[in-house]
Amino acid sequence: MNNSPTKMLEDEHLVIAKVISAAPVLADQLEAGQAVDEKTLHGLIEFMHTFADKCHHGKEDDLLFPTLVNKGISKQGCPIGALTAEHARGRTLVQELSNAADAYQSGDRNAENMLVKSLREIITLYPNHIWKEDYLLFPLTNKVLSLEEQQALYRQFEQVWERVGRDVHHRLEQFAEELSKSAHTC
Repeated sequence: MNNSPTKMLEDEHLVIAKVISAAPVLADQLEAGQAVDEKTLHGLIEFMHTFADKCHHGKEDDLLFPTLVNKGISKQGCPIGALTAEHARGRTLVQELSNAADAYQSGDRNAENMLVKSLREIITLYPNHIWKEDYLLFPLTNKVLSLEEQQALYRQFEQVWERVGRDVHHRLEQFAEELSKSAHTC
């Protein structure tokens, strides 16, 4: 199916994974006492806030999860309750990262430890989170929702892109690509 909401989310996971795979390089640089480009840090924070949370998690929290609950899937426990809690944890970690980046930018040398801690926790959270969605949530979604329901959900997902802005979405995808390339050529 071309208009698959789960395929759209899986494709977004690939973009998010590029940023997450670059985060250890930044953490390693900080731990080695090397400076990290503040523009890169703030780009990562914007990506995680806008692309990963507002766009991607927003589709799940505001559209997919309520649709599944309406089909009889429990809002508590696995998978919806666990994933919702992980979305909240991700938001907290990104806020901590943002606070640490602001302190780092203002010259607070202790901020390096906070940056490393936040980056390492994000690195730990996201691969497992993505796995749960790809291999538990999305197969469940494809089984529970009819073709018509999936197509309606896909159209709602596209409206999220419109609200965020397709140009913003595209710019953040480009950032992920560039960050991934630069991190893996070091």
